[in-house]
Amino acid sequence: MRAPYQTLTILYKEEHDKIFYAIFYRITHPIWQFISGGGEEGESIFETVIREISEETSIKIDKKQILKLDSKSSIPVVNITGDYTWGKDVYVVPEYTFAVYVKDLNIKLSNEHKEFKWVTYKEAMEKLKYDSNKTALWELNERLRRNNNF
Repeated sequence: MRAPYQTLTILYKEEHDKIFYAIFYRITHPIWQFISGGGEEGESIFETVIREISEETSIKIDKKQILKLDSKSSIPVVNITGDYTWGKDVYVVPEYTFAVYVKDLNIKLSNEHKEFKWVTYKEAMEKLKYDSNKTALWELNERLRRNNNF
């Protein structure tokens, strides 16, 4: 059974002293977004992030690689499961955000996505649909810019 939360994870890399972010084009919705998915019952939030990255990209990571971001949003439960999965009084579930620096660039897409692109901050902001994705990206970009002078 699904747990009542979502995760959103930004994969990023450094190349030629610039940062690039991986965005994914969904098959079921014509939108660009970051890796997202719901937790499974009994699974920690970090286990969800690790599983979702593996399922959607075939990249293997461990908990030490995950940066938890401060950005957090709420998503209507019916937008996630199509129903009131966790009872009639649960209207929204939290979406927690994370980032992972990747060196293994051998991404193999799952059947959830049609394509992916490595893009700059500006390109990602132009292509992403949801504000939660844009807010998380802004936060990560600011953290990287301040800490690494990008």
